[in-house]
Amino acid sequence: MAKLSIKGLIESALSFGRTLDSDYPPLQQFFVVMEHCLKHGLKVRKSFLSYNKTIWGPLELVEKLYPEAEEIAASVRDLPGLKTPLGRARAWLRLALMQKKMADYLRCLIIQRDLLSEFYEYHALMMEEEGAVIVGLLVGLNVIDANLCVKGEDLDSQVGVIDFSMYLKNEDDIGSKERNVQIAAILDQKNYVEELNRQLNSTVSSLHTRVDSLEKSNTKLIEELAIAKNNIIKLQEENHQLRSENTLILMKTQHHLEVTKVDVEAELQTYRHSRQGLDEMYNEARRQLREESQLRQDIENELMVQVSMKHEIELAMKLLEKDIHEKQDTLIGLRQQLDEVKAINIEMYQKLQVSEDAMKEKNEIIGRLEDKTNQITATMKQLEQSDKDLLTQTRTIAMSFVKCASNEAQHQYKLVKDISF
Repeated sequence: MAKLSIKGLIESALSFGRTLDSDYPPLQQFFVVMEHCLKHGLKVRKSFLSYNKTIWGPLELVEKLYPEAEEIAASVRDLPGLKTPLGRARAWLRLALMQKKMADYLRCLIIQRDLLSEFYEYHALMMEEEGAVIVGLLVGLNVIDANLCVKGEDLDSQVGVIDFSMYLKNEDDIGSKERNVQIAAILDQKNYVEELNRQLNSTVSSLHTRVDSLEKSNTKLIEELAIAKNNIIKLQEENHQLRSENTLILMKTQHHLEVTKVDVEAELQTYRHSRQGLDEMYNEARRQLREESQLRQDIENELMVQVSMKHEIELAMKLLEKDIHEKQDTLIGLRQQLDEVKAINIEMYQKLQVSEDAMKEKNEIIGRLEDKTNQITATMKQLEQSDKDLLTQTRTIAMSFVKCASNEAQHQYKLVKDISF
């Protein structure tokens, strides 16, 4: 019926329109069928006046398993006009459908079967595999948009009656297509039953192995139980022996206690007599303790002053040592610089000696060159003088030669002139 109701609701909603209200008949029948599914196998609980069955208990458990369901549970509790747990459960189903979270909420619920066992019998629908199938079918309702008015609706006094006429059809109206669908559904059921049978066979085999292991462990536990019983008998005997010894020790202790009590009374009497002298000694010792305490306080104060002065002296010594170390470092640096300057001065002095020797050699060379220059200058003067004398001789010879040539030319001219004549 749940499968037919969900399938009919989806098909009618797709043909009618996906947004449905609370007056839509297939939607009302769906809520009635879901209510019957949740009531199946529900344990009877004793109330103050009578026995009742309510599905609000397991639905209220969802908010502890699924944190997002806290809002819907709080909304249901705050709705005015709801007086019975059944009315709250009906309002919860309608709000879950509007949120499109009904499948998620119920899936979290059926997973925790140890918690559901408090509300359902072992043969209940929600405790079997069919409950998981119904939760899987509820996922298809997410395509439907429901607009339901929960506030103001009388959900406490509604009577949930399933209208089977909505799901019954005449044989004349069933066509070949529907027959094929039924055949396919039967084949699917057959395959499902075969698969379930295989799973059950594997489960039975695993259970057989578990039974064998449990039998072995049972025999082992029986042996351990026999050993434990023997140990218990031995312990009881030891306990009886210890109790007898305990009674003997108790008697001896009581006798010793009585003797000790007499001795204590005698010592107490002696103590009372010596108490007065002890008080006087105590007062004297207390007075001496005060004086010594005062003296010790004065010595401690003086010691504190000496310690503070010692700390100041140590601090000053540390500062002085630090200053001395700094000055020693500076002195070492200056000595290194002085050694470097001395090395540089020695090097410069050596270079100066070398340069002075070179200057002496150069001065000697310059003197020799000056002597040679003077000699060359004197030679040049002599050569110039000789050149002047030779030039004058050459001029005189040239003049004489020119005169001779001119005379010869005149003579030739006269001869030519004479010949022409």
